[in-house]
Amino acid sequence: MTATEHAQELARVAAAAAADKLAATITGIDVSVQLPLTDVFVIVSASNERQVGAIVDEIEEQVRRAGAKVLRREGTREGRWVLLDFGDIVVHAFHEDERHFYDLERLWRDCPPLDLGVLGQDQAAGAGARRSETD
Repeated sequence: MTATEHAQELARVAAAAAADKLAATITGIDVSVQLPLTDVFVIVSASNERQVGAIVDEIEEQVRRAGAKVLRREGTREGRWVLLDFGDIVVHAFHEDERHFYDLERLWRDCPPLDLGVLGQDQAAGAGARRSETD
């Protein structure tokens, strides 16, 4: 079984909102087989706490407009790792240092990645550099 279409759509909305606020990295992981509590993890990061906060605010607003509301929010005071639980999706918004330390992508590597249709600023820059090398 894979993530529901509804969860995938909410994840894409969250990812687009993060991209609008210039998130450094944006990753989707389909955890539906391994974790019965949610279908998708959306993992985003930024280089400072203020930007993490802006990304979190935009994600919450855009996902609310898409018809879902946040059920639980944790970590907003510190702005280093903010968790937004929308039920079908869980968004992890990290400061870059925490993202590298906790490395959720490695912890959930047995789960398939989910194409969210957008890349973070760092990922886009890396993809552009790789294209230049092959040209």
